[in-house]
Amino acid sequence: MTNLDLQRRGLLCVVSGPSGSGKTTLCRRFSDEDHGATYAISATTRDPRAGEENGIDYFFMTRDEFETKATRGEFLEYAEVHGNLYGTLKSEVIRHIEAGRDVLMDLDVQGAALIREQGDTRIQEAFVDVFILLPSDDELLKRLGVRGTESQEQVDLRLRNAHEEIRHWQDYRYTLISEDKETDFANFSSIINGERRRSTRLKEKSAQKRAGAHPELDL
Repeated sequence: MTNLDLQRRGLLCVVSGPSGSGKTTLCRRFSDEDHGATYAISATTRDPRAGEENGIDYFFMTRDEFETKATRGEFLEYAEVHGNLYGTLKSEVIRHIEAGRDVLMDLDVQGAALIREQGDTRIQEAFVDVFILLPSDDELLKRLGVRGTESQEQVDLRLRNAHEEIRHWQDYRYTLISEDKETDFANFSSIINGERRRSTRLKEKSAQKRAGAHPELDL
């Protein structure tokens, strides 16, 4: 047999879902427990808080720097939140996926749509998206942390916002119906591990024919 020297291309896994669906927890836990994955670090124009480090917590930059990069198309997605800009640098994501590391991101449906529209084939080939659905409105209200002190108008607004997100679930390759934390993590891990084993994600570093040798995979 030919001795294959293969390396896996990394994934870009985008996870969306309504507030309270656990999307951030899933991404952070998986990246903490799996050495082959990393949680995406955002760029931002806000000032660093005590203890935050550039390149570890965020990539901090001025608004001029951020807007220049945005004009050059250097962000996969970006948005303004409470007067500050936040975005994901394309160069950072590509650096990881070309090294065989998976990049995990939790984004709203608008951010996920922007990444789907990316024309870069490296992003398109790495892209995997997962939507977290909740089984009922009762569970949604529970996860939203709705309190008895809130007016019906406030509750209705939060539900409408969640339902607007949920309306897009069929845009995603995978849908995970949330149960409990451990079951959700097991199901999410199955999705990532299945995607890692796609033949199209393997690239050959070098090929040497050795009779009787078995393929060696760097996975």
